[in-house]
Amino acid sequence: MSHKVHPKAFRLKETSDWGSRWFDEKQPSRYLEEDFKIRTFLTDKFQEAGIEKVEIERSPNRVSILIHSSRPGLIIGRGGQQIDELKDLFQKKILKRQLDEKQALKIEIKSIRNPWISATLVAQWIAQRIEKRMPFRKIMKQAISMVMGYKEAKGIRIQISGRLNGASISRTEWRQKGQLPRQTIRADIDYGFEEANCTYGKIGVKVWIYKGETFA
Repeated sequence: MSHKVHPKAFRLKETSDWGSRWFDEKQPSRYLEEDFKIRTFLTDKFQEAGIEKVEIERSPNRVSILIHSSRPGLIIGRGGQQIDELKDLFQKKILKRQLDEKQALKIEIKSIRNPWISATLVAQWIAQRIEKRMPFRKIMKQAISMVMGYKEAKGIRIQISGRLNGASISRTEWRQKGQLPRQTIRADIDYGFEEANCTYGKIGVKVWIYKGETFA
């Protein structure tokens, strides 16, 4: 009997890396909870900023947060004012503790040059249009056309599940174009998931984008 495996977990250290990098023997659950709250807070507060992922790295003297965004200006603010506000919010509401004197909280923003080859951002784009009640088949067709217009993309698969168009029975529909070798470990496959909150329930959106093979 087959089991579903997360595409990124299947290829860890081959084509992708850990989203959180730290080690703690005494209280690992505390750091796990903090990482989850940081990511949830950022994605909820900056929904229009196109946040692809948030990398968190901890060392004895620093806590580093790297935010990958397609619209970094919405996070940085004028003169970097919002970065300082974020640091205060993280310490008061999320970390709920003062960092040691030797520790420093560092927040960096990395701009995404091409949002259309990011599976997470494409899934967000689709979910936003589903929430606006646009025809889901038309949305899928537009997304595939935009992604496959770039030479970096070798293939794409989009899957939408739920009460599509408000139907009484939920179902799943998908579209695929190009190559998508999901069982090849060295295949660079980006995966993204997003939920569209509609009046008749949630619609799940999954996107796979194949960018070729990587060789060590």
